[in-house]
Amino acid sequence: MRIIVVGILLSPIWASQPAAGQTTLSSAVPEFAATQAVATPDAGQDQAEFRTLDESIQNLKTLVMNLNRDLFLLEEELLFPANTQVAIFVSMDVGEFFDLDSVQIKLNDQNVANYLYTSREVDALIRGGVQQLYLGNMKAGQHELVAIFTGHGPHERDYRRGATIVFDKGIGPKYIELSISDREQKLQPEFVVTEWE
Repeated sequence: MRIIVVGILLSPIWASQPAAGQTTLSSAVPEFAATQAVATPDAGQDQAEFRTLDESIQNLKTLVMNLNRDLFLLEEELLFPANTQVAIFVSMDVGEFFDLDSVQIKLNDQNVANYLYTSREVDALIRGGVQQLYLGNMKAGQHELVAIFTGHGPHERDYRRGATIVFDKGIGPKYIELSISDREQKLQPEFVVTEWE
């Protein structure tokens, strides 16, 4: 086996003078270091830019939400103009003698709304909530509203009760409330249809 040793003699770069157009290592290193210092961004500047970007995104979200609300209101005004609008609401008081299951609404013998309630929705009504059950357009004149309430009455018996009203629809919106309350004297639920002024 033969071992060959090769020796290379390197002269110090800084000792020799560069030829014309050549750059020595010692002169190249500071340029590289300077380039690196310029290319490295400042951490504080990055945080400020991210903060500004986050504020811009939050402002944009707010603008989009406001625009969405305005579009919803505009759509409601276009679909249900104030002069032809009829809205029907449901409210409930106490609820000891009646446990609501569903409500059916008929306007001029046409079924316009059916709603099946969950126990959480009934609890919300008992605590004072008011639900918009129907929103639609009707021409001016006389109309008949029939509301049919289904649920459980006293002693857990099935209970089905109707309430009716004939109302005049004039110019302007018409609001009608279907309220369910307990009649303490008769130990029965009471169903009342009222027009809001």
